[in-house]
Amino acid sequence: MKFMNIFIVSLMANLKLLLLTGVGSFIALDRFGIFGEQARKHMNIISFFVFTPALIASKLAETITFKSLVMLWFMPFNVLVSFIIGSFFGWILLKFITVPHTLRGLVLGSCAAGNLGNIFFIIIPSICKDRGSPFGATDICNTHGLAYASLSMAIGTIYLWLYVYNMIRVAVSQRSDVVVSNSEEEIEANKMKSIDSSPKSPQNISRDSSITPPMNPNSEMCSQLQDNMDKLELDHQPEPECVVVTITPDEKLKQTLVEKIQLQVKDIATKYLNMETLFAPSTVAAMIGIIIGIVPPFRKLIIGDSARLRVIENSTSLLGDAAIPTTTLILGANLIKGLRKSSLKISVIISIVIVRYILLPITGVIVVKAAIHFGLIHRSDSLYQYVLLLQFTIPPAMQIGTITQLFGIGESECSVIFLSTYALAPVALTLWSTLFLRLVA
Repeated sequence: MKFMNIFIVSLMANLKLLLLTGVGSFIALDRFGIFGEQARKHMNIISFFVFTPALIASKLAETITFKSLVMLWFMPFNVLVSFIIGSFFGWILLKFITVPHTLRGLVLGSCAAGNLGNIFFIIIPSICKDRGSPFGATDICNTHGLAYASLSMAIGTIYLWLYVYNMIRVAVSQRSDVVVSNSEEEIEANKMKSIDSSPKSPQNISRDSSITPPMNPNSEMCSQLQDNMDKLELDHQPEPECVVVTITPDEKLKQTLVEKIQLQVKDIATKYLNMETLFAPSTVAAMIGIIIGIVPPFRKLIIGDSARLRVIENSTSLLGDAAIPTTTLILGANLIKGLRKSSLKISVIISIVIVRYILLPITGVIVVKAAIHFGLIHRSDSLYQYVLLLQFTIPPAMQIGTITQLFGIGESECSVIFLSTYALAPVALTLWSTLFLRLVA
């Protein structure tokens, strides 16, 4: 394909994303009052629990089989590599630029986690439907492309809540521990100052630990009488039967080791794993879709025009069609928050843009080309290669904003990062998509 044709294909796909995002930002302005804060909140809940899981489940169940699932094993590894390399670049960024402790997790998360959701659902179908698409027939390209996007979104959701959530949580908790310890020291210091500065009245003298009040003799008599009564009650009670259990040193050692392991596992699970956030509706929907796709009886019963329960597939697919416009409108509306002031330096924002749109895409080309060279990826599936490359080029994940809202720290800074990165996304995605299409065509 000619370079100009590839560029036009990439441009049209990203212009679609830009237009939908612009509509969301426009109707969210205060002067219109159409898409306010409460409306976005309720629509986000519906999209999170209904539309997006329906889209993922329907597309995976329709296209994923056991054979194709084995062939797609490299995608989870590819997403994990993008998270790790992005975190490494973010760690280098923090070494050279001063960032508040509470915002370090946000910076690392913005460098690590990309938007593996609605952007793929917009760009890939647009490229497949274009006449100059290098991916063959439109229907086959669209079906497989949405399956790749659904699997990518499910994997990204798991990694996001397992990795980025805890990264931000640790950064916030470390700072809160320092603040609490400092406040306790200040309280103790203020107490000592108040005691030293107060006059030595009789009440203050009696509170001094070095001076003990005289003991009352009546209290000694009362305590002796109470002891005698307790002894009488114990004499009338029947003696319990004692069972002697002998435990060898080896058994005792085994019990202590098992208890230590159980406590350690429980401690790790409570500290580093949030099962409610890990098993998000999108993740559960991906599991259901994969099970239906790879188990032949379920697939024959639900998937296909001749399936007896095809109404389930049709209804789920109908609900899933609302996910793409809904999430994109919410994305555009949330970008308006980035117009507010924040304590984040401009150098930090520029560095995040460089990491996401220059360093990570270059790394992605190296990783995918190396995987093709060593036979980890089939050369014939150019669409799969394109999706793997695109996973390194996308802006930060929108769920990072949800995580900052959970902790109540860095919301305005997160909005500024999103505004900067998503404003440049159409340009960066168009240029890199042109190069990627050239590489895989």
